[in-house]
Amino acid sequence: MAKAEPAAPAINTAEMMRILDSIARDRKIDKNILIANLELAMASAARKHYNTLDTEEFRCEIDRITGAINIYRHNELISLEPAALGRIAAQTFKQVMIQRNRDDERTSLLDEYSKRIGDIVTGVVQRYDGGSLVITLDRAEAFMPRSEQIPGEQFSPGDRVRCLCLDVRDAGSQVKIVLSRANPDFIKRLFEVEVPEVADKIIEVKAMAREPGYRTKVAVASVDSKVDPVGACVGVRGSRIKNIVDELNGEKIDIVRWNESSQILIGNALKPAEVNEISLCLELGRATVVVRDDQLSLAIGKRGQNVRLAARLTGWDVDILTPDEFNKGLETMGATLTTVPGITEEMADRLAALGMVSVFDIEEVGADVLVNELGLDPATAQAAVEAAGIKAKEVAIIQQKEKEEKDRAKRDLFDSTNRLLEAGASPLADGTTPPPAVEQSDEARAADILGG
Repeated sequence: MAKAEPAAPAINTAEMMRILDSIARDRKIDKNILIANLELAMASAARKHYNTLDTEEFRCEIDRITGAINIYRHNELISLEPAALGRIAAQTFKQVMIQRNRDDERTSLLDEYSKRIGDIVTGVVQRYDGGSLVITLDRAEAFMPRSEQIPGEQFSPGDRVRCLCLDVRDAGSQVKIVLSRANPDFIKRLFEVEVPEVADKIIEVKAMAREPGYRTKVAVASVDSKVDPVGACVGVRGSRIKNIVDELNGEKIDIVRWNESSQILIGNALKPAEVNEISLCLELGRATVVVRDDQLSLAIGKRGQNVRLAARLTGWDVDILTPDEFNKGLETMGATLTTVPGITEEMADRLAALGMVSVFDIEEVGADVLVNELGLDPATAQAAVEAAGIKAKEVAIIQQKEKEEKDRAKRDLFDSTNRLLEAGASPLADGTTPPPAVEQSDEARAADILGG
């Protein structure tokens, strides 16, 4: 007599519902979606068990409260225990559940982090992968491309790092989360964290220009006249700005007071340099800034950084000149234009007041501007532009020669100083070794420096 097959164990529905609750909490997936996935997986397993391809033949319903499972075939309830479906059907059930849960988790991640684009997130560094920094967030793995990293920054596995959530992409089977520490908005978000007035919209960040790892200029304004925007951002004894600088590993941050006047704003943006005069040319979008000789290097900044960031912050093309250069340009422009019949010195002065301060500017703006601003006839205006163009070429040649001479003089000074130092000459008390006259021999130069 054949032995009867042991009855398939019944599913503990209460335990199943507790597990679904736990998965829903941990992976932040709606429990109803998980139950719907379970119903689909159960129907797929039933089709596999009965070896049918008809997707409408079986369906499953699970009670959302008790967890009771009912399987229908052609809309008629059948007495099929889920546990009796067999190994192959159970494998089908498992595969369907895994795939559906992956899809739902990917959708959940996409929805969650899409809402966090532009916000600061904190993660743990895992590794470098082809130049990109891989960082683990709360529920996902994100990456920071080399282009979004601050130059010179290095992290080790396990380091906690704050970044800007820059972008979230649906890459088919996974969600790609792009992070950044080089984006200007990262600094803006840090100001919101460190300066309550910025977070409360009392102080507004009006403009920002950044060279990651080196320097940033931030223009701020206050909607409350009682609140000093610069002082609030700096904090007591620099406490607030220090926290931001420390987060950026020493990147310099200049707080600039915003002003609706472009001239005042440009002057503020060029600080700490002192500005003598600013001339704006609306036609060219250029600001010509005049500074004293001793302020020139400060206004330009190291490798041109200060003036470059000021230009990006204000939206103007900023040109820095000394008073001599500025006056020389005006004189050359005036002398050139007044050689054209019909153009007077007063007209040249009017062009200077409009921000056109050199023959290069006249050549660039063209004849139409001269017609509109000075009321010249087209032929006279064209003649003026042509005269300016000819003079501009001459000036350019002269400037190039002067630049070459200065560069040559610097090289000669460097070479002669090195020769003297190699010969055993000592620098002066101020630490320098001044160049002697060109006509002196090396021995005479050394004797002058050594005092004998």
